[in-house]
Amino acid sequence: MQRRSFIRRSGLSGVALTILPATVVFQDSVEFSIEELMGKERIELHGEGINLRKKAHDAFVAMKKAAHTDGINIHIVSSFRSFAQQQAIFERKYEQYTADGMVPLEAIDKIIEYSTIPGTSRHHWGTDIDIIDGNKKATGDVLMPEKFRAGGPFEEFKKWMDENAKKFDYYLVYTDDPKRKGFKYEPWHFSYAPLSIPMLTAFRGKNIMQLLEQEDFMGSEHFTTGFVKTYIRDNILDINSALL
Repeated sequence: MQRRSFIRRSGLSGVALTILPATVVFQDSVEFSIEELMGKERIELHGEGINLRKKAHDAFVAMKKAAHTDGINIHIVSSFRSFAQQQAIFERKYEQYTADGMVPLEAIDKIIEYSTIPGTSRHHWGTDIDIIDGNKKATGDVLMPEKFRAGGPFEEFKKWMDENAKKFDYYLVYTDDPKRKGFKYEPWHFSYAPLSIPMLTAFRGKNIMQLLEQEDFMGSEHFTTGFVKTYIRDNILDINSALL
């Protein structure tokens, strides 16, 4: 399928929430480059099958050990994801939905119910994880909200995480707050706050439109300034307030 270029329908003014330099410096002299935040830079990841930054990895291991004593086997379904991996997910869904008869904008809206636009995923940071209880059997897609509700295979896992995750600085990202917009409720997606909060601060300073218009992936030509501004507001920033 032929790639299509990003369409420039309007100006870039007002798209970035704040404009920061290409490298943002935070406490402890930690720097996050734009390439790093977009999943384009190789970063040091730790743990076989874990693939997180060192501090996030160590906190996860401690949490996993604590859960094990209570009969819970925290299993990572997904952690770090590169730009290329996120692009593959986005394009696979875009092709599927448009082949099923959806017009491009409908397909994109469907995709961003649960999946991010390449370059904007929190999974690019090495701080976020999608997790389940590996001790429980579940058929089909394990990352479905109903599997974490009463009677579901991960009901006890969810209760344990609700009671204990914060002790290890892990917080649910996309809550079930009925007033929240953007991505749908994801009871499996947790983020290591001490790292992801400053990384989100850096990410908020990016001019998303300017960065995305340099990319070339399926569906990107339909991203207007209005769409990107709404996506930033609803999908990137309307999250658990503890992570802002």
